[in-house]
Amino acid sequence: MLLFYQKKSISDILASMSDKNEKKESLEEIIDSCVNNSSNALESRLCIINKELKRGFDLLSKHPKSVTFFGSARLAPETDPYKKAKSLSEKIANEGYSVITGGGFGIMAAASEGAHQSSKGTSVGINIQLPFEQTINPFLDESMEFHHFFSRKLILSYSAETYIFFPGGFGTLDELFEILTLKQTGKMPNVPIILFGKEFWSPLEDFFKKVLLKNGQKVISDEDVDIYTITDSEEEVLEIVKSAPIRTEVSTTMGLG
Repeated sequence: MLLFYQKKSISDILASMSDKNEKKESLEEIIDSCVNNSSNALESRLCIINKELKRGFDLLSKHPKSVTFFGSARLAPETDPYKKAKSLSEKIANEGYSVITGGGFGIMAAASEGAHQSSKGTSVGINIQLPFEQTINPFLDESMEFHHFFSRKLILSYSAETYIFFPGGFGTLDELFEILTLKQTGKMPNVPIILFGKEFWSPLEDFFKKVLLKNGQKVISDEDVDIYTITDSEEEVLEIVKSAPIRTEVSTTMGLG
């Protein structure tokens, strides 16, 4: 049942939730406070989740027009995907978009670097605590660290105008399939999903068509292979981004899960 339909921008809604006088805590301070002031592990965990989501939404309220980049942390600056992610990000940022990434190295650093050196955009990093790989790249204009993967993933995917996926491993694929599922099931608006790099992504699409759409054993619908775009063209991506509507409306059936 549709309880309300509020014609407000996402940034306005998030900004109304933000307490400008509230002390900004670091992740370490949040964890210490929640652990020391809770009576059990469940209470501590709920406290951490609540606080890191709140600070994440506060951050998003400052970036009402954004594009999120995903991709491997292991790809070096001399690789072709890194170079293309950097170039594409700079072009998108020059159109006035904030570029949001996971804040680490590899493709995340490439997109951050492109946005950081642009004339108009902002580079935003949504980082994660990990025992290896994840560190903050030096090209971030703003950053925030998260303890829980799912909290971080929510902030990365909550309000972007376009999602761009470069080659990546299990983490990138996890993020891709979650966003594909949200779009497939109508739990998020019809936001463009771009898979950049035909050589890398085309075999995955072949799997969709040959295995998931196998005659007599279909486990997805034919139209599900149309909810994303595979391309090698920066110009095509730029046109898709510029043509995508700004996410200005929110309801209980669109974008809230």
